[in-house]
Amino acid sequence: MTDNPGGVPTNGTPPGPDLERVAAAVRELLAALGEDVDRPELGATPVRSAQSWAELLSGRDADPVAPLIPLPGEESFSGQAVALRNIAFRSVCEHHLLPFDGVIHLMYRPSGAVAGLGSFIRTIEALSSRLQLQERLTEQIADAIEAALAPEGILVVAHARHGCVSDRGVRDVGARTMTIASRGSYSGSAEASAAALLLLPTPSDPPTSPADPSTPPGI
Repeated sequence: MTDNPGGVPTNGTPPGPDLERVAAAVRELLAALGEDVDRPELGATPVRSAQSWAELLSGRDADPVAPLIPLPGEESFSGQAVALRNIAFRSVCEHHLLPFDGVIHLMYRPSGAVAGLGSFIRTIEALSSRLQLQERLTEQIADAIEAALAPEGILVVAHARHGCVSDRGVRDVGARTMTIASRGSYSGSAEASAAALLLLPTPSDPPTSPADPSTPPGI
């Protein structure tokens, strides 16, 4: 809660979620859907839901470039390709407010600067923990890497299952969506096509698990 009418704290920092207001809205939503909001089983549901939404959208105001701190003294890796596969993510589709989740594969060719591997996971977490579209998420990951490291080339591939497809409408639980963003030497070339094929999952790929935010910055 803030004291000023506009809802922005006087120190200029973005306002956090108003959990009481969210909980009240959830209670009203349940009532509008015909639920008996006074039955004991739903007593704590609005508060739990409000807390869940706050967590799901906790990256809304995060700076996705901030984690990508270039490591010192790594210029010898210039020109090599660095690839990370099967980075698990989850997000919320802004069209239906339903979850979508999957994996991110990325590859970049450093022009000199490289970042710790865990920093890419933190960037993806910041960008996915907000109302999103998969197409935008893929582009924003590439933009963040480009802004932080200025590599020669970037390729980001996202595979995701969408709740708006599996849980409503056509209810196809097997459908997956793939989006690709490329920059620099990986954009519109034979090299980009080869790199994309390298990042595509195979049947032997291990199962993914949620990214661990406790991963040390240098890993």
